Amino acid sequence: MKRFDDADFGLTWLTAMFHADWTHNGATGAEAVRYHLDPDLPPAAVLAVRRDAQCLLDNLDTATIETLWQAATAPEGTFRDPRRGFTSGVAWMADIVRVCDAWLAGGPAAPALSGADTEDGADSLDAVLAEIDRARVLPAGVRDALVRCATGCTPDLALRLLLRAICEAGHGSGVRLSAEQYARLRGLGSVMHYGEFLVPEVEHLVTSD
Repeated sequence: MKRFDDADFGLTWLTAMFHADWTHNGATGAEAVRYHLDPDLPPAAVLAVRRDAQCLLDNLDTATIETLWQAATAPEGTFRDPRRGFTSGVAWMADIVRVCDAWLAGGPAAPALSGADTEDGADSLDAVLAEIDRARVLPAGVRDALVRCATGCTPDLALRLLLRAICEAGHGSGVRLSAEQYARLRGLGSVMHYGEFLVPEVEHLVTSD
């Protein structure tokens, strides 16, 4: 059983687009999202982004959403610049949902996500929580937000956000993963039916020590 994409997907795919020079693709966050939601994307890609954003919007408070977004992206002070459209985590997720809805309304009705794309990782909650706890390369506040995501949203979304946060911490602070940690993440990715390129995004951080 395979997901629609062998690489990252959903909101975590979108966070990777918000690197330091993201404003080259739009003056505001919403404009940048519209830029990256290319007309040629498969509907499943947009549905996955919308599902993740709506899940955060429905289940987490604004401060937790902001913590998760900041941990998964590179820009400085995202939620301190309303000129860029970032006023609060809740408002930002609502903006993403609206952009996705506009994209989906512009074509034929998209079939609902099905099969592996509906895997939420519920049976792996304890394992995901354990990995979040072991991720001491991340600040305590980020780990706490990831726990709230895993228990209030889905373990799948929390695991993908954990991977993004580790990846960004590696870029910014030079953190490393042990081979044992990486093996456990690969195992969880397999259970979640992730494609071959998703978890390996953090492989470069693995140390042989």
